[in-house]
Amino acid sequence: MIARLIGSKEIAPQVRHFVFEAEDGPLKYVPGQFVSFVHVIDGKEITRAYSIASAPRAGNRFDLCLNRVEGGHLSPFLFDMQPGDTIQMTPPLGTFVLRDPPRDSILIATGTGIAPFRAFLEAHLHEASPSFTLLFGVRNELNMLFRSEFEAFGTLNPHFRFWPTLSRPDPSWNGLKGHVQNHLEEAIGGRRDIDFYLCGLKAMVDDVRGILKGMGFDRKQIRYEKYD
Repeated sequence: MIARLIGSKEIAPQVRHFVFEAEDGPLKYVPGQFVSFVHVIDGKEITRAYSIASAPRAGNRFDLCLNRVEGGHLSPFLFDMQPGDTIQMTPPLGTFVLRDPPRDSILIATGTGIAPFRAFLEAHLHEASPSFTLLFGVRNELNMLFRSEFEAFGTLNPHFRFWPTLSRPDPSWNGLKGHVQNHLEEAIGGRRDIDFYLCGLKAMVDDVRGILKGMGFDRKQIRYEKYD
């Protein structure tokens, strides 16, 4: 498949929101799945997987949310792309999707691990949906990706809770502080009939999985994707 860049914009330091269009669709995927971009750089074929950050929509457009990795193989090339440029991609793949039927869930993300959860919520959050709590850990307010969208979701849907957590907050920050792990027990509130979805750095995912297993949750209640 070929993906054409429609446009991109910076949404945090060294983070961009990209909109691509699959030229040879139709593009069919389930929220939470990923695409892989393939490009030859310095004579070597590079493949990198990126979670889709939007629910399926009319046409073949889809969003990505990417960090620019200094010294990285592919992200600098993607950040230098201009509208109209193209890149080869694979069809969407992956099993990090909501259970069918979905249950009340806690979504736990750090950094650009927020991408599949944006797709989850765009597709599944509505008046009659299960409840969702989003625990989102970043360093400071500048890194709080898609903040206005999630706050709007909470205004429109009282069964959605957005809990941003800052590890290096400014003194003026009055919200949750520390790491997402510090607030997990409060978010659970004694329930045992909920599912968990984790996406972010390996250290966070492994730590949260260990906490949940120690609390007695079954591994079938925990789905995750992690990256270094």
